[in-house]
Amino acid sequence: MLALLLPAGIGLMALAWLAHGLLLDRMAREFVEARLKEEVAFLEHQIRDSDGKLDTLQTGDYFQEVFHHAFAIHSLSQTIISPEPWAPLLMPLIEYGQDGTLRVHNSETPNAPLEILAYRTSFRINEMPIVVIVSEDLGALKQSQAELHAWTAIVSILLVTLLVVVIWFGISLSLSPVVTIKSALRRLQDGEISRIEVQAPDEFRPLVQQLNQLLNALEQRLERSRIALANLSHSVKSPIAAVRQILADSDRELTSDLRNHMRARLDDIDRHLEAEIRRSRFAGPQVGKSAYPVKQARDLLWMLGRLYPEKSFELASSLPDESRWLVEEHDLNEIMGNLIDNAGKWSTQWVELSLEQGGGVMRIRVTDDGPGVDEQELGNLGQRGLRLDEQTPGHGLGLAIVRDMVARYGGRTSFSKEPKGGLRVTVELPEKLSGSSADSQ
Repeated sequence: MLALLLPAGIGLMALAWLAHGLLLDRMAREFVEARLKEEVAFLEHQIRDSDGKLDTLQTGDYFQEVFHHAFAIHSLSQTIISPEPWAPLLMPLIEYGQDGTLRVHNSETPNAPLEILAYRTSFRINEMPIVVIVSEDLGALKQSQAELHAWTAIVSILLVTLLVVVIWFGISLSLSPVVTIKSALRRLQDGEISRIEVQAPDEFRPLVQQLNQLLNALEQRLERSRIALANLSHSVKSPIAAVRQILADSDRELTSDLRNHMRARLDDIDRHLEAEIRRSRFAGPQVGKSAYPVKQARDLLWMLGRLYPEKSFELASSLPDESRWLVEEHDLNEIMGNLIDNAGKWSTQWVELSLEQGGGVMRIRVTDDGPGVDEQELGNLGQRGLRLDEQTPGHGLGLAIVRDMVARYGGRTSFSKEPKGGLRVTVELPEKLSGSSADSQ
């Protein structure tokens, strides 16, 4: 910022300094001209009062004390010039013949200035021509202007220096949180800390929170990956050992029962792999990600209606089509899709999907008219350790996936019996997701 602003500021100050010099010279010249005109008018008035008799005028010291300028009065019979060393400069102006402001440059007259500004006027008294000239030394005036201009430059340089110091101090003070965050990031990279804990201003607090949420999400996803790999390894170890044992026994004939047993074990492996792959596709809470629940619900109900044409799928919601939920689109599809699919599988005639929002909660409710679940089994639905799946009676692996997904969003999954029979599954997600609840198990 200083590298860009400092040259621009210096350039502007230089232009202002040049403009100041030009305006100062113009104002000084206009001021001197106005004074010279007043003094010429005063001399003309004195001469007219004396009826053109120059001898009766109080010249010499009187005019020098009053005007502080050089002057020349010329008539046909007499010429008065004061001070006398200026005579070589003023005589040509008397003979010049043109009234107004006159300027003499580069004069080499001894004891006289190098440059003068004069005002000349001519008039007649009793048919006698008279010329009056009043002049001033521009050298002394320019010297005063140069001193003032130099002091202006000095003050400008001091102001620019002070401005640079103030800007540097302001930038350093305002960016000190950035330096602190940068230091924290370096310590984080070096492994000295696991989270960014700094006192940041309001402008940087969302950034720090998002970074910490990202670190939480990465850590929790890594932990979930390790758990998933451990679960998968444990789950497939037994079926693989069983298949290997059968294949290793060369004395046993591969009967239909053994083939079916091997197929069942391989199906177990396939189901576990598919379940973990589905879990790995979940994105979890992400900043800037949202979904349109009503539109996605209609698409899912239409698709499952084609899958179960003998059953009715209904949507009950007062939400507008353009309403958005802070849930990743694929995650919302997985949650609603698993719930509707399970309900459609075990329903008798109908499935109802309800979408609600209010009180800081986004609510998904799926109800079916199937056989339902016993009261004592409701609390066990969706438990990972039960190893329920889609091919066993009851609600299967899809509910476990839904429960895990909802927990990552800091939500809650509950199960209850529908008054007319069947099962009701209610999912409640917070409208505003926090870093602490995101991706929790």
